[in-house]
Amino acid sequence: MKTSRNTMQRNLVLQTVRLLHHHPSAEEIYREAVRKCPNISKGTVYRNLNLLAERGDIVKIVVPGGADRFDFNLAKHYHVRCRRCGNVYDVDMPSLDSVMGMACETHGVQLEGFQIMFTGVCQNCREEHRPLKKSS
Repeated sequence: MKTSRNTMQRNLVLQTVRLLHHHPSAEEIYREAVRKCPNISKGTVYRNLNLLAERGDIVKIVVPGGADRFDFNLAKHYHVRCRRCGNVYDVDMPSLDSVMGMACETHGVQLEGFQIMFTGVCQNCREEHRPLKKSS
């Protein structure tokens, strides 16, 4: 029975990542999952997130200086993190496959993959911090 329960919990975690399609953190995924399954533990959610990422069912986005995020979009794409609010967004641009080849040739390392994380200020934060215009 333990295998069946674990599979149900893993499916719940995967469905939650898909439901929260804004690159959620493990904590956000846990808060949503516990609403649907009050008995699920934080450790179970974290363990299943890591397992799903290792299996390639989701992508774990390592965020330096912040909480890792998770993405259900398995297509090659890049991310930007807002330095004000910390949210992570997809970057719509062509794949940079040649970067791997250049890095392999330059350093002689057999690379297996890469992540690109841009930083900036998102539109919402720019609008919130925009100076008020004086009325004439």
